[in-house]
Amino acid sequence: MRRGFLAVGVVMLGLAAADSSFAQRRPRNPNLPPPEPTPRTEDGRVLLGGATVEQKGVWTPLFGITDPIAPADEVPFKPWAKALYDARQAHELEPHARCKASGTARQFLTPYGVEFVELPEQQRLYIFDIGGPHTFRTVYMDGRSHPRNPTPSYYGHSIGWWEGDTLVVDSVGFNEGFWMDRRGLPHTEQLHVVERFTRINSALIDYEITVHDSGAYTAPWTASFQLQWDEGTELFEYICQQANYAHELMVGGERSEVDRTSPIVP
Repeated sequence: MRRGFLAVGVVMLGLAAADSSFAQRRPRNPNLPPPEPTPRTEDGRVLLGGATVEQKGVWTPLFGITDPIAPADEVPFKPWAKALYDARQAHELEPHARCKASGTARQFLTPYGVEFVELPEQQRLYIFDIGGPHTFRTVYMDGRSHPRNPTPSYYGHSIGWWEGDTLVVDSVGFNEGFWMDRRGLPHTEQLHVVERFTRINSALIDYEITVHDSGAYTAPWTASFQLQWDEGTELFEYICQQANYAHELMVGGERSEVDRTSPIVP
């Protein structure tokens, strides 16, 4: 798959009305070769990268990246959270467009992809995303628990483990400075997410996220989509708003009802 630059102010797509678990999935390109079996280590554990060290690639979403990860009418919003979500549909002032890191599902919703880097000797896994600031997410795989009072951050504090062919990542300690998807799902510092990455073959990962946040929602909820392997693509240097050359993108789209005269957005 070849990707061009995506304007931050692209017109939002309509909400899907199908099953929330798989409503936003897109079919894999039928012109690509059939997927091969899931690559594994010598002891049989799933690999989240190429089958060999030489095989390069990143994971990109099989998803309309401006779609919601779950239909709004199926998300159990608290009233204030729904009002904030609705306001974000109008102003589109997403922190990601202003070079802020994006936690939870939003990390995987860029057209440039992510790479998983496993360091078994350190008992850590890193998730590098291309389309954003120069940041990476650390997943501790050594059996530790979350700290009692983690300092809130964009990626939170993540611990992980394997359940068969599924990597499970449990995260807490988030700040409120990012959207959980491109449409503007809000959250509070009470946010606790459990993500599941299941590699089903050489070409696809099933991604599922369960959201627990009693500050913003009346009940836990789950959404999912797929990631596809983009063969041959490597991490590359991505400049986020170099010298503010495109500052108009930092304040969203071109809707007249929103004042976009200032390049500075709080």
